[in-house]
Amino acid sequence: MKIVIHLTCFPNLAHFVAMVKAGEVTFEMDDNFLKQTYRNRTYIYGANGKLGLNIPVIHSQKNRQKYRDVKIFNEDNWQSLHWKSLLSAYRTSPFFEYYEDELQHLFTEKVDFLLDFNLKCFEVICECLQLELNISKTETYQKAFNDKTDFRHLVNAKKEPIYTFENYTQVFNTKHGFIQNLSVLDLLFNEGPNALNYLESQTISLL
Repeated sequence: MKIVIHLTCFPNLAHFVAMVKAGEVTFEMDDNFLKQTYRNRTYIYGANGKLGLNIPVIHSQKNRQKYRDVKIFNEDNWQSLHWKSLLSAYRTSPFFEYYEDELQHLFTEKVDFLLDFNLKCFEVICECLQLELNISKTETYQKAFNDKTDFRHLVNAKKEPIYTFENYTQVFNTKHGFIQNLSVLDLLFNEGPNALNYLESQTISLL
């Protein structure tokens, strides 16, 4: 299966399940930037439940701005805050220390453009998962594709479908139960080398 999908911030399970199942993945590179999407946010499991991590961006005065042109507002100390949130949420998880060194530089090195940061994070996560994907990128925007399954709707953080991914052990599940479709970081820190097997065993539909 060939799919087209958005490149998001530390993609959630739905994104990664779709990509793992695909024979070829095409990233949408020429779309407009919209608010309230996973382009600049991800969700982890904190001590008080579901916790959103948002990357601050510089909003253009134009009516429409291309995703690839969106700059990160690095005057905010967001990277340090995100790393502290990850430490607080996952330092007691089974595999946090196992991946810590591979991930920490993402929260210290400055990147100007959001799309570049998300691509960098995606590449590091794939290395952690030991996952090799056949990746291509769009050059122009197409409303519809005849030769690819369109998973671009997964970028929307609002009005998500109800996911039924299999439960795995989460750090605070005795307090708040299993939380669906968090960032792949949650799976990685809790399942470690088994994370890829988990993703391969899940299913996702277009609905």
